[in-house]
Amino acid sequence: MRRAVLTAAALAGALALAGCGTGTGSGSGSSSARAELSVRSSYMPQPVSADMAAGFLTITNRGGAKDELTSVTSDVAGQVTMHSTVGGAMAEKTSFAVPAHGQLVFKSGGNHLMFEKLKRRPEQGQKVTLKLTFAKSGPLTVEMPVESATYNPSTGH
Repeated sequence: MRRAVLTAAALAGALALAGCGTGTGSGSGSSSARAELSVRSSYMPQPVSADMAAGFLTITNRGGAKDELTSVTSDVAGQVTMHSTVGGAMAEKTSFAVPAHGQLVFKSGGNHLMFEKLKRRPEQGQKVTLKLTFAKSGPLTVEMPVESATYNPSTGH
């Protein structure tokens, strides 16, 4: 009986120590030493212009390391630029930080994507493919729905 108790105690100790690692495996939650990126709430209002459109989304990082969005490309645009809006002034940015255990939000009136030199004019009900490139993590591909020009999402974006 004593031997079984000692074996169980040793096993419990080993399992506890295994949980103290760097968290580089998937699904390790808050102890992760890398970024764990996902995208939600993406949309493009149907463009009113034939050559330019805006895009909005939220990038969530559940990992323990920060990352940086360095570029965005799309099949529908000659180029996609990233912009910040502070105090009503819009400025193009070459990158945006994605904080550990945080979010990067692109929303109307704030940070946003500009799809320039449109190859075709996206229509409501269609989807636009985006490729998000990060400094450390692999790229993410997003299917962004095209909504009405007056769309106001319940998420506030």
